[in-house]
Amino acid sequence: MLEIKNLYKTFNPNTVNEKRALSDLNLHLAPGDFVTVIGGNGAGKSTMLNAISGVWKPDYGTIRINGVDVTNLPAFKRASLLCRVFQDPMKGTAPDMEIAENLAIAARRGTRRSLKWGCTRANREEYRALLAQLDLGLEDRLSTKVGLLSGGQRQAVTLVMATLKNPKLLLLDEHTAALDPKTAAKVLQITNKLVTENALTTMMVTHNMHDAIAYGNRLIMMSEGRIVVDVSGEEKKSLTIDQLLKLFEAGSGSAFVDDKEMLSR
Repeated sequence: MLEIKNLYKTFNPNTVNEKRALSDLNLHLAPGDFVTVIGGNGAGKSTMLNAISGVWKPDYGTIRINGVDVTNLPAFKRASLLCRVFQDPMKGTAPDMEIAENLAIAARRGTRRSLKWGCTRANREEYRALLAQLDLGLEDRLSTKVGLLSGGQRQAVTLVMATLKNPKLLLLDEHTAALDPKTAAKVLQITNKLVTENALTTMMVTHNMHDAIAYGNRLIMMSEGRIVVDVSGEEKKSLTIDQLLKLFEAGSGSAFVDDKEMLSR
């Protein structure tokens, strides 16, 4: 479902601020893979997601989603293939529009629009049923403007919007980092439910080692723009944080140092 081959990206080349963000990155995701991504600050996690999303073009290498070469496609031409949920709950929604209206926009992602009602009575009933599964009471607030919701509620709505059309690839960019621990746990629970029930191929970047181990069927750890740890299946299920740190040291040749993620232990 996702194939990244020999991907390189350097920012500010030939200057004092030159930074190689991705270095010969290779990754293959099978359909239905739920991959958690972890790494220190500057490891290349968000840079990789930006490359997949089309925020910028790589210097070298190729990216394929569901067999389609998207390496040089602008972001809007990838809309029918992928969805992304950001760390900031303020992104990904239209705050001055109702919940139902936001969902109606998401339902037409990547398709041609026409001059007809965007949110019919049948649509509202469909959205009500979807939101009821979240157990947040949002099914009774379809007419509420999204900007009036809490961060957790908005992120939950964003997740429903992102998964509404079963994208080929779902990208979660530290989507719980701005939430308090209790709300983050609830959003992760909703995430796992939506991803699992819809068998969505998903990449979830997180700074929390416990969450990286607890969720998904595969875990990759990055350092200096490349993947240094890749575990899945039974090995991942039995993995501990101490074992993960040892794998990182063996793969990267150095100890893991990142205060934010070490505190997540």
